[in-house]
Amino acid sequence: MIVTNLNPDTDIGASSWLVELDGCRILLDAGMHPKREGREGLPMFGKAANGEVDAIAISHCHHDHVGALPVACRHFPRAHVLMTELSYFLVERVLHNSVNVMTRQRDELGIREYPLYSHDEVDDIAPVFQGFKYNREIEWAAFHKSRQAMSSPTLEFFDAGHTLGSAGILLRGKKETLFYTGDVCFHDQTILRSARFEAVKADTLIMETTRGNRETPAGFSREAEMERLVAAIHAAQRRKGCILIPAFALGRTQEILATLALLMREEKLKRQPVYIGGLGRVFTEIYDLEAHRTNRRHTDLQLHETLQLIVLEKGQAESMKLSGGKIFVITAGMMSENTAAHDLAARMIGDEKQSIFFVGYADPDSPAGRLKAAKRGETFVFSPGAGRLTRNCDMEMFDLTAHANREELLEFVGRLSPRAVLLGHGDDASRGWFESQIRERWPAMKILQPQPGLTLTGV
Repeated sequence: MIVTNLNPDTDIGASSWLVELDGCRILLDAGMHPKREGREGLPMFGKAANGEVDAIAISHCHHDHVGALPVACRHFPRAHVLMTELSYFLVERVLHNSVNVMTRQRDELGIREYPLYSHDEVDDIAPVFQGFKYNREIEWAAFHKSRQAMSSPTLEFFDAGHTLGSAGILLRGKKETLFYTGDVCFHDQTILRSARFEAVKADTLIMETTRGNRETPAGFSREAEMERLVAAIHAAQRRKGCILIPAFALGRTQEILATLALLMREEKLKRQPVYIGGLGRVFTEIYDLEAHRTNRRHTDLQLHETLQLIVLEKGQAESMKLSGGKIFVITAGMMSENTAAHDLAARMIGDEKQSIFFVGYADPDSPAGRLKAAKRGETFVFSPGAGRLTRNCDMEMFDLTAHANREELLEFVGRLSPRAVLLGHGDDASRGWFESQIRERWPAMKILQPQPGLTLTGV
């Protein structure tokens, strides 16, 4: 087995791994680096250009795992694209939105390379997309007639519990097996149930390490975080201000909306409209429509029926009155410039009546990350466009992550007991924590942290 790390950086970035098994080659994910611009944000596809790729398998539809898919298809025109059936319903919408974002960034930021692909290109490659149910074994190198004389390795998707359609991917060859976790969640969320990896067995493990630098506090529970959120919303509404919850359109938005819906159903919060973004509304409708295919809690909960959702119109975030306890669950989670979340936050930061609640990760170099780091009364640079602002608003963080806690991932390593573990999708400290813990507990286990573009043979 030969594995190449195609992520151009050592942190959470453009997730992509090239695996060669029994003479066949597959690409696991084709993401875009969220902190790099233009072609610098692409995976290192050139490292895989010396041979045919039989298939591209997508773990889930977040931008850092799927955003470069059209470019990958351009590099490997004979590759079929495999994903779960739930991701199949999402992927084209995600990619078309990426074209819109890149086009806007070209016009507003002068990034001349953008867009890296077009709407027409997304439409042209869509016929090679194939969606499969979880726990079905697929021969992924048997699509090309020239390979019929060869036996094909197989692939199987396992529910990863991270977001709608997310999957861990198991590759089986004649003698070797490899499991790629993608992004995984081992605890129940509000809608989605935890990952179903119990039946997985593999010789080699490629594992995400996102929360390796974060210790789970003693006595922590998701239920207690929900109680804190309710209390914070009540306090904000007593001040007659508004509540902004920046969230990624796919996954985080639906989890927060479900939380609000349940709290309103239980009369822990008053019934009121919830303001969301257009893309968040699109993905929310897909969550509702595909509920019957999903391993979820609250199977009868239809978000668009339970909540009065109002999509913010273009420019409305800059002009609407910020009073009366309004609740905004708005893209983007990083509060990037020229988004409704950024524009609302810029108006709210200096007002002590307003509240901004974070429910997920924010890169330290993003507007959201700089706001999270600001103390009350501190003046800081929010963004180039908004400039220096003084934080007077209420701000709180709630740990409602869709990633496995590090202790849960470590337990999974012990249960799987692979021959080798490849650590990725995390910063240096996160990967370092996992390496030290695995080495201490299972000293015979091979631990690898492949650098960008590095090829590992015989893992």
